[in-house]
Amino acid sequence: MKEFDLIKQYFAQRGHVRKDVILGIGDDCAITKVPDNQHLAVTTDTLISGVHFLADAPARSVAYKAVAVNLSDLAACGAEPAWISLSLSLPSYDEAWIDEFVNGLYELTEYYSVQLIGGDTVTGPLALTITAQGFVPPDTELRRSNAKPGDWIYVTGNLGDAGAGLDILKGNIEASAEHRDYLINRHYYPTPRVLAGTSLRRTANTGIDVSDGLVADLSHILRASGCGATVHVDRLPVSSALFDTVGAQQAYRYALSAGDDYELVFTVNEEQRGNLETSLANANVKATCIGQVNGYTGQLDLRLYDAKYELDKDAGYEHQF
Repeated sequence: MKEFDLIKQYFAQRGHVRKDVILGIGDDCAITKVPDNQHLAVTTDTLISGVHFLADAPARSVAYKAVAVNLSDLAACGAEPAWISLSLSLPSYDEAWIDEFVNGLYELTEYYSVQLIGGDTVTGPLALTITAQGFVPPDTELRRSNAKPGDWIYVTGNLGDAGAGLDILKGNIEASAEHRDYLINRHYYPTPRVLAGTSLRRTANTGIDVSDGLVADLSHILRASGCGATVHVDRLPVSSALFDTVGAQQAYRYALSAGDDYELVFTVNEEQRGNLETSLANANVKATCIGQVNGYTGQLDLRLYDAKYELDKDAGYEHQF
């Protein structure tokens, strides 16, 4: 299929339509309108076959995850998503794969009222890049650099499930039929905490999403803020599926370092702590307090039942060049 035929058939006339999109797919540029008294938040993520997703991953999950990780970045800053653009590299035209891919793409964009406004399609190794844009009121965005000693550290949802799901797919661990599908789906279909992110900008000081592992991502906040922290490993939110599959000790290691959960880690000062439950009430997501920020710059002290807990120094994911 020719490029423009593919765009017309699968992308140009489908998906959610927003009133703030003046000119969408079909011209050299998309034209959009930013609402009054809003700042524009922009994020970009690239997913490459064999690096960010398994080569045999379902096409629906590839598109779904690509959208989810970008919406998660917006959520981590407290931004409300509005538009995405997609650059898609395909090794060949596979009608069944593309059908499944666009279903996964529009599953999330429809749910969050996000419009696909443009992009590019090329022939090449399987890879996709999404740029997502959203709105945040001035001076309300969640930054990594605003944590203060005394802040309490919270995390949404559960940690470690996605990492275990990936290891099940790779054959590194086994799981019962009861837990296997749940853990694999947490890897394939993460939940971007969009509503939680917009709610937290009223109460939280900082925010980040867990893409590379709790230790790695929380450390970004600590370095940017010039602070340290104590995290109580025994307080980490771990699902019963993960606990039953690998046991407590390995579950904690997944929760600390596996990544791909796309939950939000954020800090709240003592004065706002009482408002947290109210802020998250409409988001329908739990938040667990796992530790506290301190003034020991750059130090992350892990504690398991108050005893020092050691984690591998290379825990967490980081690209190597």
